[in-house]
Amino acid sequence: MSHRVSVKPKNKAANPIQITAEHIVANARHLSDAAVQRPAKRKLVDIDEVDDYRLKKRKEFEDNISRHRGDTSLWIKYAQWEALQKEFNRARSVWERALELDYKNHKLWLNYAEFEMKNRFINHARNIFDRAITILPRVDQLWLKYIHMEEMVGNIAGSRQIFERWMDWMPDQQAWSSYINFELRYKELDRARCLYERLVECHPRTVSVWIKYAKFEMKNSELDSARRIYERALDKFSLDDRETQKLFLAFAEFEVLCHEIERARCIYEFAIDNLGKAKAEELCSKFVAFEFQYGNGKQIDDAILRKRSLNIQAD
Repeated sequence: MSHRVSVKPKNKAANPIQITAEHIVANARHLSDAAVQRPAKRKLVDIDEVDDYRLKKRKEFEDNISRHRGDTSLWIKYAQWEALQKEFNRARSVWERALELDYKNHKLWLNYAEFEMKNRFINHARNIFDRAITILPRVDQLWLKYIHMEEMVGNIAGSRQIFERWMDWMPDQQAWSSYINFELRYKELDRARCLYERLVECHPRTVSVWIKYAKFEMKNSELDSARRIYERALDKFSLDDRETQKLFLAFAEFEVLCHEIERARCIYEFAIDNLGKAKAEELCSKFVAFEFQYGNGKQIDDAILRKRSLNIQAD
C-alpha cells in the first residue's frame, strides 16, 4: 500500500512586513539615541555647577582686589572675565568701581570703552569717551580712539565734531596734523587749508608748522600761495632766532623746486649776510652746493668767499 505525502507549496507572496536595510539602520539609531540620552535633571546640575564656578571665581577676584586695590590689571581682568560670561552689567559695575579709585588712569577709560565697542554697545562707548575727554582733555589717545570709533561706524560728521572739541583745547601740532590728515582722507582740501590757517595762528612761533603749510600748498600746485606763506612766516621770526635758518633753507629749496634760481640765490645771500655764522652755518654749506649746481664760476667763487668771510668774522 502506498502512502502519499501531501506537500503544500510555499507561499510565495510578499511578507506583509518587510525588513529592509533602512529599518535596520533606523532601529539601530533609535537604540543608540536611547542609550546616550541624558536625564533632564542633568542639565539642571550643569547650570548649578556653572553658577558655583562663577561664584567661586568672583570671590577670588574680590579677594585679590581687596588685597591689591591699586592694581589696575586686576580690575581689568575682573571686568573682562565678567564680559566673557556675558554679564555685561556686572562688567560695567567693575569698571565703574575701578574708576572710582583711579579716575585719572586713561588706560582704564580706554579698556572700558573698548569693552563696550567690542560688544557693540556704541552709545555706551560714546558716553564713556565723553566722560573721559572731559576729565582728561590732555590725553591725546582718548580723543584719537573716540574719533576712530566714530569713523569706523561711518559717523564722519561726529568725528569732525570731536576734532573741533579737541582743537578748542589748543593742543600741540600733532593733534592738528591728525585733524588735517582726516580731512585729506576725504579729499576736503578747503577744510584742510582752513585748519592750516588755524594751526599757524595757534602755534605762530613753530617753524615746522609754517613749512608744512607751505608744502601742502605746493603739493596742490598753489605755488603763489606757498610763497606767501613763507613770506608771512619770516615776518613772525626775528633774525636772532635760531629757528629762522630752517625757514630760510626751506624757502630757498622751495624756489629751486619752482625753477626760480635767482629768487633762491637772493634768499641764500640775504640770510647769510644777516644771520651770522652761529645761525647760518648750514645755509653757507647749502649755498656753496647750490652755486656749484646752478651758478657760474664767479658765482661759485663768491659763495666760497662769503663762507670764508663768515668764518673769519666768527673767529
